[in-house]
Formats: sequence, structure tokens, C-alpha cells
Amino acid sequence: MSRQRALRVAIIGAGMSGICMAIKLLDGGIDDFVIYESADDVGGTWRDNTYPGLSCDVPSRFYSYSFRPNPDWSRFMSPGPEIHRYFRQVADERGVTPHIRFGSEVTAARFEDKRWWVSTPDGEEAFDVLITATGVLRVPRYPQIEGLDTFAGPQFHSSRWDHSITLPDKRIGLIGTGSTGVQITAELGGKVRGLTIFQRSPQWVYPTPNLRYRAITRAALARWPALNKLGYRFWQTYIENTLGRAAVEAGLNRRLMALSCRLNLRMSVRDPELRRKLTPDYHAMCKRLILAGHYYRSIQQPGVHLVTEAIDHVEPRGVVTADGVLHELDVLVLATGFDARAYVRPMSIVNDSGVTLDEVWEAGPHAYRSVAVPSFPNLFMLMGPHSPIGNQSLVLIAENQADYAMWWINKIRNGEIIAASPTDAATKDYNEQMKSAMPQTIWVTGCKSWYLGKDGLPELFPWRPVRHRELLATPDVSHFEVRTA
Repeated sequence: MSRQRALRVAIIGAGMSGICMAIKLLDGGIDDFVIYESADDVGGTWRDNTYPGLSCDVPSRFYSYSFRPNPDWSRFMSPGPEIHRYFRQVADERGVTPHIRFGSEVTAARFEDKRWWVSTPDGEEAFDVLITATGVLRVPRYPQIEGLDTFAGPQFHSSRWDHSITLPDKRIGLIGTGSTGVQITAELGGKVRGLTIFQRSPQWVYPTPNLRYRAITRAALARWPALNKLGYRFWQTYIENTLGRAAVEAGLNRRLMALSCRLNLRMSVRDPELRRKLTPDYHAMCKRLILAGHYYRSIQQPGVHLVTEAIDHVEPRGVVTADGVLHELDVLVLATGFDARAYVRPMSIVNDSGVTLDEVWEAGPHAYRSVAVPSFPNLFMLMGPHSPIGNQSLVLIAENQADYAMWWINKIRNGEIIAASPTDAATKDYNEQMKSAMPQTIWVTGCKSWYLGKDGLPELFPWRPVRHRELLATPDVSHFEVRTA
């Protein structure tokens, strides 16, 4: 038997995907790795987002690691604090936490002398493999509104919620009606002195009551783990064959989901004028589909006001809309989303030719099968460009990408190769195939969404999620430039 080579691996980020990668390394017998985390806790987006009403929009059974089912979810779709506790618990029980360096922000990484040199304010270290697990929704996007900084009251992004502020006695202004805005509205509508929602464009809402799991159900799932696994497979099959297909294939699934959204709006909102304001002018699922149970009920509560006039500017007393009306507020919340194209930025990643990843991505982020980039050897990305985040559970995406990275890591550890990166030709061919497939997706039917890149095309996977899994399950060495000893 050949002697295995000792490897050092750097993982950037201790969120869901970074923890997943660490567990794959430990299961594979590799324990010489470091997880760099700029914050003081694990969890990524589930650590940072703590706004009222926060919950996942994927069924709890499916938004879990396949290798670590959780029988204790309290609801059909998990509340944010439970998800954060779950990832922290998994990191502790699987021995990941001791490998994490909290408060350690990576500023740069460069490939030199066949190794990755990772830089932090504390110095520089060398590693054989670099894994980026920096997430998708982590860099808040702030709106460019005149006078925004002049508002006299508390003002914050939804992902930086200020819990020192009492809410029931406040007049709250909420800018944004995406998933976050909908969840905040559903939670606060009718429970605060006033809630003014500034809507740029309405959203289609798929009816999804978030039911509680009974104690007897949780006890049964804990007693018979096979039931939990069955639940995982059921919801995986359901998601992949409903939304997973409807978003990328025209047909019955797409029509049924659109019909459900229209009926939900028609049956839930009595006032025809309010219903008109809440009716989008684009196809359901063109933007990220909103799954919610009582958003429409909350938006019709006393004290809730939907404003569709464009915002002109902000002054110390509140928001002034284009019709000249001043909406006086005590608190201003910016539910304006994230820079989904930040990926590893602002970190600088440089290959051994001195070329930065920012330079390679000048025309827009692209990768080979969402996990690797030409001329950047031994670099693997979790949640990289064109991952199927629009119609799949991110946890399963991370598992598939981590398994792919492990396949190459084992090749390096076994001494078969020194370094590997996809060829320009294979990467270009793959991206051209995706570009050709985009017209069949719902995401190009005319709406403006955060899915769209510089070229106007979605930075998403244009096929069913199962194809992404299949592509990563069968690495093709002929698509790589491989360096041997």
C-alpha cells in the first residue's frame, strides 16, 4: 500500500457549509485543518440574522445534514434560533469546534510553491488545499436613498437587528418585501403601534402554514431514527420534483405552483385595492418564491400600511415618498437583502501567476460545476457561482460540493497528484451549456431579481437539482489540469 501524504486544509467560514466540510475531512481521517471564522460563533447567516419572525423556507427535515437528522425541530419550517443551535450542536458533537479560530478574518490567500498561503491580521500560514465556505447571503446590501443617514431614530439592516429597542410602542418603517420583509411583516403586523411597509415590487406568496410538531411526533422521531430519514427523503423528493422542476422546466408543475400563488392572494386579501397593490406583474418563481402562512393576514391588521409610491428621500422624522407625503417613523428597518455575488469578497485570492480571482471574474463570477476555477489549483468552493440555490436545500448542495472536494483531496493525499484545477476549455464549455439552457428557466421571464448577473442572466443552475448532484458525483479528470510529482 502507498503511504498517504499528510495534508493541511484551510476552510474559510464556520457556517453551515464550513462545518459540513470539516465533518467530511474528519470522517475521511484528516484532522490537520483550520477553520477561519471572522465572528465569535458558528452559524453564518443563522448567527447574523435574528430579526423577528425569522425562519427557514425549506422543510426542517430537509434543511438538516443527511448524516445528522434532528428529531427536535419544533415546526415544519425551523425558526432561525433553532437552526443556529443545531449547527452549533453538530459542530460541538462532531469535534469541529476545536479547529475553529474565532475572530480571525482572512484578508488574502495566494498559491505559491504548490501551497496556499493564507493571510490574517495575525500572520500567514501555508496549506495544501483551500476551501471557501463564505456563504451566499452574508454581505448586507444598503439602499442608495437620499438622506438615509439623517433619520433621527434607530436605523439598521435586518441582518443587524438591534434588540435593545422595544417594538410594541413604535412606528416602524420597513423597506423591502422580499423573504425577510415578508417574515418581519408576518411577525409584527398588528403587534406594534404602526408598521409602514415600503414596497418597490410585490411578491408572489406560496401558501405554506408553518405547523408545530407535537411532542409525541418528536418523541417518535427520536425513538425511531428511520422515521427521520424517511422524512428527509420524502421532502427531498417533494422539493426536487415540485419547485426543483417548476423553476427550470415549463409544464404542469410550473402552472400549478403559479395557480396556488394566485388563489392564495385572491382568497386571502378581501380589499380589491390592496389585492391590486399586492399582485405582481411577473411570473411566480421569477424572483425567489416566498413561502409564508400568514403574511396576507398580517398585512391586513390595524396599523399596517402598504406604501407603493417610490421613496424620494429620508429626513429626520421619517420617509418622504414621491407624492410628497411624509411617513413619520420611530424606527427604520432596511430589509434590502444581500450582495449575492460577493462570494469570497472582499478577500483577495491570487494564483501562482499573480492573477487575482477578482480579475478573472471581472465580467461576472463563473466556475466549473460551481466548485472550482481554472488556474487556481487546489481551491474548492462551497456555494460557488451557479450553485442551485434557487430550487434546492443549501445543506444538500454543501454536502454534494464537500464530497466532490473530498474526492480530489484524497487524490492529493494518496500521492496521485500534487495539484489540480479545471481547464479553461472545460469551464468555458460548461458555462456555455448553462447559458444555452437558461431560456427554459422561469428566472428569465422578465422580472428584476438578485438572481441576475451583469449579463442579465441568472447566476443559478439551469437544470433540475438532481443533475447538479450527478455532475459532482462523477469527477472527470480529463476536464482538469493535473500536476504530478
